[in-house]
Amino acid sequence: MDSITPKPHAPACERNREPILGVLREYFADRKHVLEIGSGTGQHAVHFAQAMPWLAWQASDVAPNLPGIQAWLDEAGLANTPPPLVLDVLQSPWPAIGADAVFTANSLHIMGMDGVEAFFHGVGRTLSAAAGGTLVAYGPFNYGGSWTSDSNRDFDGWLKARDPRSGIRDFEACDMLASRAGLRFVADVAMPANNRCLVWRRGPG
Repeated sequence: MDSITPKPHAPACERNREPILGVLREYFADRKHVLEIGSGTGQHAVHFAQAMPWLAWQASDVAPNLPGIQAWLDEAGLANTPPPLVLDVLQSPWPAIGADAVFTANSLHIMGMDGVEAFFHGVGRTLSAAAGGTLVAYGPFNYGGSWTSDSNRDFDGWLKARDPRSGIRDFEACDMLASRAGLRFVADVAMPANNRCLVWRRGPG
């Protein structure tokens, strides 16, 4: 008998998906092909692909997470969600898929700073041929080296206790890396629970 992979579930995805969707509807309105980095459970991929059928939504993650993502995609049966790709931000080169947008949620504070640097470098290369190529990154961020809330401070401490390489990233450091990758800062949108959606885009305007 074939084994069936149970669908993983992250309650946070249920809570944050609608606020994030509001941002994506605006900044991905003129996009066609999105690469999601760190798709995790696959819940976001299904929800956003269903809500924005004009997009091809390419999920990706490290290999152990792909069966769970595929379980969500299989159940939804959407025409705009190809099979998930194996993608570790530290791998080089990334898969060439012709994306004109990149999305990531709650990933930059999980990876080490080497991963953050590799992330922005990889995004820059992925979007290098896309006019108006757009990156949206969701999660908690610090500003000027300071936490924006006590809960974010506590969360940062929990992250570092779990993995000293992880931690909430400074907006300024991320923006510098994005600039080096050819991306211009466009918007910083406040989200619930002291999170943000940061938006960068290639080219003018």
